[in-house]
Amino acid sequence: MKRIIFTVTNDLTYDQRMQRICTSLAANGFNVLLVGRKLKNSLPAVLQLFQQKRIRCFCNTGFLFYAEYNFRLFWYLLFQRADILCAIDLDTILTCYAVSVFRNKKRVYDAHELFTEQKEIITRKRIHIFWLAVEKFSVPKFTQGYTVNDFIANELKRRYSVQYEVIRNLPVLTPFAESLRTRDKKFIIYQGAVNEGRSFETLIPVMKNIDAKLIICGKGNFFQQVQQLIAENNLQDKIELKGYMPPDKLKDLTPDAQIAVMLFEATGLNQYQSLSNRFFDYIMACVPQVCVNFPEYKIINDKFNIAFMIDDTKEETITAALNKLLQDGGLHEMLRRNCITAREELNWQKEELKLIYFYKRIVNVT
Repeated sequence: MKRIIFTVTNDLTYDQRMQRICTSLAANGFNVLLVGRKLKNSLPAVLQLFQQKRIRCFCNTGFLFYAEYNFRLFWYLLFQRADILCAIDLDTILTCYAVSVFRNKKRVYDAHELFTEQKEIITRKRIHIFWLAVEKFSVPKFTQGYTVNDFIANELKRRYSVQYEVIRNLPVLTPFAESLRTRDKKFIIYQGAVNEGRSFETLIPVMKNIDAKLIICGKGNFFQQVQQLIAENNLQDKIELKGYMPPDKLKDLTPDAQIAVMLFEATGLNQYQSLSNRFFDYIMACVPQVCVNFPEYKIINDKFNIAFMIDDTKEETITAALNKLLQDGGLHEMLRRNCITAREELNWQKEELKLIYFYKRIVNVT
């Protein structure tokens, strides 16, 4: 069995994307190892079709964390059997490149996003210079790779002359059943990273004018600011912070939401040209969403009509959109029904076929 090692810097428990990728490849004849991070509050690893390795670090934030993690990762990978090393985003790309050269192994780059165009990167000059240098040095050396949408694939080709496949991050199709649970207590859901550029500065004050509760599932680099915004607006009784949730519990909660939110600021190409996991997760859960009218989302919505699209993330725009979906039962039901249709096409069972073919082609497996 050909062995693929994937490397990430996050807690493996909550990484649904890598769980899907690793499970699909393991179920199709590959020996898969996923290497990630171990934190004090990490849950015990659950039994999977693939192997897992969690690296514990003394430093858990900032540059020192990246330096320590990659140092430990380098020495770990140096002595692991592998046919392919796959770096997820730029966090571990230098280490994967170095080990692949030392050991003469094949390497793959999985560009989950346009890393150097994130708001938290481009708004910090020194950090942007550093990661842009990493990208310029590394990506041309990874001639094999894939990403999540056409824009990122075309942008990496323009910048570095690499031809990457597009493998979207779609959820697993599960049997659909109408929810039997009550929706008397209406709530709006946000799931995903609580990071900069996700419009929390406007979304949270909006909740003063919305007759529903907001549940935020996730954490990130903007989590403390979100807590402050909730306190400043005196919304402790109206906004609930769930923090990280195991995937099975999140999948159980989301279908009961009345509305979901899919918001980004138009700061940086990564936000403007994104195609986020949660956009598809909301569709799979058959929950109508208020979504920014950015190019990649518009393409899908033009085909399936599953979201209420907005052209900006101003407070008055978000307020009007959320109230429209809460009050217009006909519109809400139409979008929900369209989600039921869309999920039959936008699912991992169809998308994983491209992933499996990609890796079989690399290792010359037919």
